[in-house]
Amino acid sequence: MTIALIDYGAGNIRSAVKALERASASAGAGPVIVTSDPDIVAKADHVVLPGDGAFRDCRTSLDAVPGMVEAIGEAIDRRGRAFLGICVGMQLLADRGVEHGATEGLGRIGGEVRPIAPSDPRLKVPHMGWNTLVAAADHPLLAGIPLGEAGLHAYFLHGYHLVPTRPDEVIATADYGGPVTAIVARDNVAGTQFHPEKSQKLGLALLANFLAWKP
Repeated sequence: MTIALIDYGAGNIRSAVKALERASASAGAGPVIVTSDPDIVAKADHVVLPGDGAFRDCRTSLDAVPGMVEAIGEAIDRRGRAFLGICVGMQLLADRGVEHGATEGLGRIGGEVRPIAPSDPRLKVPHMGWNTLVAAADHPLLAGIPLGEAGLHAYFLHGYHLVPTRPDEVIATADYGGPVTAIVARDNVAGTQFHPEKSQKLGLALLANFLAWKP
């Protein structure tokens, strides 16, 4: 099994590859390939799209890799591969984002990426730190992971989040002055707003679940 981590100049590659390698070892999965080669992405068994920074900048960087958006489409649609977006990589799955002006997303999860607006004015934006998750639906990515107030914590660092068109595509939320979209999924596509590669036990368990996922 091949795991492709897309390198398009806009992701936390070093931390992500280390976490994926650890998760792969625990799940008995295959090698992790960091790549900007669309052909490798199109043929991989599992594909991960990281992302740090602003929505528009990440989309511009992704478009700048010839054939990459098409390769993502081939992996998802024609080959039915498991696909995971992380942080802004998750946001790019939406229909569009409004950071630095309206920008089209990949249209894999219905909704728009908008600024976080906590109900408590004492809560700072960006949202940075550790939060527990509240499950909104069952999903293989969450198998065996303790959630809720007494559950494991995930690490967040973001000022925007995905506001879904379809609530059933939200798998988990976090509370930050109101619900913040934490995990989304539809068919063979999923995304986490938090950073699993920085989320210690929860993150490694989720990545191992992703590598074992056969949608």
